[in-house]
Amino acid sequence: MNESNKFKDIATGLFFVTGIFGFVSGAFIVSTTLFGAASLLSNLDFSDSVDA
Repeated sequence: MNESNKFKDIATGLFFVTGIFGFVSGAFIVSTTLFGAASLLSNLDFSDSVDA
């Protein structure tokens, strides 16, 4: 596991857990945004370089 994957996993987990706490506390717009960010971060691959 390289350093990029560690950061990606930690950031995704933090977004997800913070989104759950936001949902429980009633901040539905914030929690929706955090769940979306966690989803994007877990599915995007930042290590690929694009050849123009």
